[in-house]
Amino acid sequence: MKEKQDLLSYIRDGRPMTRNEKIKLIVQLSIPSILAQISATVMFFIDYAMVGHLGENATASVGLVESTTWLMGGLGSAVNLGFSVQVAHYIGAKDFEAAQRVLRQSLVCAFLWALMLSLIGIIIHQQLPFWLGGSDAIAPDASMYFMIICLGGFFFQMEGLAGSMLKCSGNMRIPSALNIMMCVLDVTFNYFFIYQLNMGVKGAAMGTAMAELITAAMMLYFLLWRSDMLGIFRGVRSMKTRRSNNSQFLRPFGSKRAKLERSTLSSQLKLFRPSYDVVKMAFKIGAPMGLQHLLMGSAQVVSTIIVAPLGTVAIAANSMAITVESLCYMPGFGIAEAATTLVGQAIGAGQRLLTRSLAFISVGLGISVMSVMGVLMFVFAPELMAFLSPVDAIVQEGAQALRIEAFAEPMFAASIVANGVFIGAGDTLKPAFMSLSSMWGIRLSLAALLAPRYGLKGVWIAMAIDLTCRGIIFLLRLVKGNWNKQLVKDS
Repeated sequence: MKEKQDLLSYIRDGRPMTRNEKIKLIVQLSIPSILAQISATVMFFIDYAMVGHLGENATASVGLVESTTWLMGGLGSAVNLGFSVQVAHYIGAKDFEAAQRVLRQSLVCAFLWALMLSLIGIIIHQQLPFWLGGSDAIAPDASMYFMIICLGGFFFQMEGLAGSMLKCSGNMRIPSALNIMMCVLDVTFNYFFIYQLNMGVKGAAMGTAMAELITAAMMLYFLLWRSDMLGIFRGVRSMKTRRSNNSQFLRPFGSKRAKLERSTLSSQLKLFRPSYDVVKMAFKIGAPMGLQHLLMGSAQVVSTIIVAPLGTVAIAANSMAITVESLCYMPGFGIAEAATTLVGQAIGAGQRLLTRSLAFISVGLGISVMSVMGVLMFVFAPELMAFLSPVDAIVQEGAQALRIEAFAEPMFAASIVANGVFIGAGDTLKPAFMSLSSMWGIRLSLAALLAPRYGLKGVWIAMAIDLTCRGIIFLLRLVKGNWNKQLVKDS
């Protein structure tokens, strides 16, 4: 841990780094995040296995609304990154007071955003399954599952914000450990609600919400009270200590000291009031990502609509194959998170050459890791699908889809990690446009053409072509683009 912080200080202090030191730092930051990402995937694996053994309809009901829950989660993460990237830049510039100012305002903005998303989800939950092409047999469970997930949206938002802030400060260990803990809690709660209380699909949603609640509380504690750089309550005395002095505890409400304390509290609360400059920068960074998540999520919904007429087996196989595939790309997202932190701090420190070097090494590492994962996914596709479902038809269709997708994993890695680099630099508009153009122009167009003739296989062929093309254009921008010319402005 100390060695990692020492290497991070090289960036902030402008000290030169060898290639081996750069690789070591990327790996040190990536490993905790990769472990957390993989554990999250294992959690979804076990979730699906639990729901899958409830029957074909139960699996399809969760799979039907899955793309919409990802859309809601993506919109929440865009807000979080809009603020946390600013924090990374300020930490790189060693302006910790400005970083804490952004953190305070982000808590208020994220709370209001999560509240709005939850209300929207609750309003549309009954009609959503029918909008997605679901049948009467799976609509009630799908609707209830989605509503409970939306009710837990606030916990998801705050857990994501706190984790993103800690990671941008260079602390990957705590968020990763807590995310692993959340996976264990999720499985435990799911077992209790699904099997012990016989709540079925509803129990799966409640288990996830409870796990997110506990994790969000602990993540906020480590951010606000324990973080060296961002702990805005770190130096605050406990209420028990203050009240141990009886003369203070019994002080009259109208005394000068009491008025001074109330004035101090009022001034502290004003620090949480969103300011124009911080919100404007968060909007500049987060809005393109929010639009990307909105349109990408909408594209996933459209993809679900394309798959839905293929039948319940196709819906279930498609959803489960996506979950299995996440085992392959989660290491890429772990490396991308490390790249966001490193690039963000290097940009803040004004080290453009170091920024490019860290970016290229991160992308190369991501491609290497995900290529190996793609080979493993191709070989063990039937066994992975069989773990999730006992239905032979679902296993066969899902395994075929995974083997098609395995060939796209290297370029998928390039787009994932390169996007993490661009986010760290605060460059989100053009990458968002690139992703949307590929998703809507290639994947959905081809899927609509191929699905009627080739079924689920055609949908996944379209997906593989899309991811390969997307990776190529992201690599071209990484090499030739001007993404690393962002500078931190004085707060």
